[in-house]
Amino acid sequence: MTQQTTEWFQELCPEAGSALRLQVTEPLHAEQSHYQKIEVYQTTHWGRLLVIDGLIMLTQRDNFLYHEMLAHPALFSHPAPRQVAIIGGGDCGTLLEVAKHPEVERIVQIDIDERVTRVAEQFFPELCAANQDPRVELLFLDGIRWMEQAPPASLDLIIVDSTDPIGPGEALFSPPFYAACRRALRNPGLLVQQSESPLLHLPILQRMQRQLREAGFAATRPLLFPQPSYTSGWWSATLAGNEGALELLREAAAEARPFTTHYYCPATHHAALALPPFLQQQLAVVE
Repeated sequence: MTQQTTEWFQELCPEAGSALRLQVTEPLHAEQSHYQKIEVYQTTHWGRLLVIDGLIMLTQRDNFLYHEMLAHPALFSHPAPRQVAIIGGGDCGTLLEVAKHPEVERIVQIDIDERVTRVAEQFFPELCAANQDPRVELLFLDGIRWMEQAPPASLDLIIVDSTDPIGPGEALFSPPFYAACRRALRNPGLLVQQSESPLLHLPILQRMQRQLREAGFAATRPLLFPQPSYTSGWWSATLAGNEGALELLREAAAEARPFTTHYYCPATHHAALALPPFLQQQLAVVE
């Protein structure tokens, strides 16, 4: 639900009794695709703003936090990530970060709405710089069905860059989807999925970790990071592995990474895994 004036874009968060407002100078684009409403605004301080169905997806100013933390912790935790699938991620920011890893041999991104990617290519070209990488395959299909049909033990890492767990996105937070992901992963294999605000949406984190365990994942762990343009300013991704400990990190490789990051480094990787006491207590119930 949104309310707008000529100068402000506002996203309401009724479940938290709060709202986030960004000052805008002009609307740049609006369309109703077959699946959702896509809007782009120019803001005064946050660069361009991408909105889907009234919810903030990204800004040019702070999207690096989300995209780096959805990609690099998982890639540097896996011993040899070669085959990567991204479910969702139509703005291509996560894809851009994955493609920075030279050891990755193939990246397939499956997003149901091609229009999100085409709008991103027009208004956020910096996020789409890897779209023509020969290792990349862009598919505009139902990601849930694609995962159900994926060959067993064919992937090293699955990244679920999804919208909120409401409407069409709800099925990406479900036991059947997690079971399909588990079947498609090799040993060892990792899954990482955006998992909302640890402050405002704790039941979602608890439910995800329980369902991932029920689907056969041996370990789960939230990754915490700041995200100013999202509700509460504090966000999470949930990491799940089908074997071994999730605290492992190829530290030397992460330290010597052959690309630039703005937020991610080994220290922020370790910090993201450090849970404050209230989360330790609340998530212990699913162990």
